[in-house]
Amino acid sequence: MADLYFRVSPNIILGSYSSTRLGQLVNEYGSRFMVVMDPILGDYGVAKKLTQTLDDRKVNYFVFDDIPSAPDSSVIKQALNLAREGHVHGVIACGGTKAMNVGRVVAALCNASNDLYSFVDGAVPVCAPLPLVCVPTTMRDMFLFADRAPVVDARSRQLKLMKVQPSLNKLTVFDPNLSVSLTENQVASISLHVLCMALESYISQKSNFFSDMIAEKAIELASSAMDGSPTLTTATPPELFLAQSGCMASLAAGVSSTGAGSLLSWTINARYKVARGITAAIMLPHIIEDAAKYKCDKIAKAARIFRVATETTSDEAAASAFAENVRNRLAMANLPARLKELSVSMEQLALAAEDAGDLELINAMPYSTTTDDLFDLIKKAF
Repeated sequence: MADLYFRVSPNIILGSYSSTRLGQLVNEYGSRFMVVMDPILGDYGVAKKLTQTLDDRKVNYFVFDDIPSAPDSSVIKQALNLAREGHVHGVIACGGTKAMNVGRVVAALCNASNDLYSFVDGAVPVCAPLPLVCVPTTMRDMFLFADRAPVVDARSRQLKLMKVQPSLNKLTVFDPNLSVSLTENQVASISLHVLCMALESYISQKSNFFSDMIAEKAIELASSAMDGSPTLTTATPPELFLAQSGCMASLAAGVSSTGAGSLLSWTINARYKVARGITAAIMLPHIIEDAAKYKCDKIAKAARIFRVATETTSDEAAASAFAENVRNRLAMANLPARLKELSVSMEQLALAAEDAGDLELINAMPYSTTTDDLFDLIKKAF
């Protein structure tokens, strides 16, 4: 088990309507902000609600929402130039992972003198970051509390993990009401993606007693989000359980590390713009079966926490039941069960596996993993 290095940061607020206090909460970080807004939030009136709280507190801001479905480094460069020209005091990122990552890089590099691509290619920022405030709406960001930011290099469509300052994220506000516009299929894929993040953090070589505790709670909350709580007598909305699970899974990923499913979902998305949540959900049962060969005790314990096995069930049977339960959820939600249903070829997936193998996160897998191992996992899921 890895040693624990824990930094108490950032401040986290989680609760219904917590985003309505955004204008009050950001005041301590400055008076002029760049709001990196997921454009889809405007379609559901969420963007207006978030900016209204800033208007009510007379916070000076401007909105950047020119973000395509799969933003690359050219989009980040545009946003970075606007932030510098606007002389902002901080960055507020609102939306899904694409808005989070654009905001994360802008906050990290706004005070840097080097070109963006020097950092994409491996340079480490030594400048002070701008305060970053995150308002996630899809609750499944594996880099939310990490010291890396995923950047799709526009020169090659290859995923790079850019180093960012540990003190970057100052405040994260989880408001489950911001996810009510999601469709049932989206909720199903996001829930399985959150479960994938939590489970991978649980079995990672970087896991420790603290990350295990957080990951176990994330798995328990994911079960309640999907099936309801077995113990609470009062009705708790599933979106609240999902927000809690996503928060805990993101924390676990920050303290430990995620694994093959999450990593491949990013590299496949970078190359071919395939939704990360769907890819991770498809990969999840195969990750469970693969990990059961090496860490069957942990997979079995996770299966019991997820309520698909009992204490009397053998570890092997629990792991098998866990994988089968995920497959059943994919079928019930009418989600793709195979990677070949995503309109990507095996040749394309082989390139994405090579991209994943070049990233340092491969060293945190449950066992010593190579590009060949990642490709074998893809073949099983294809």
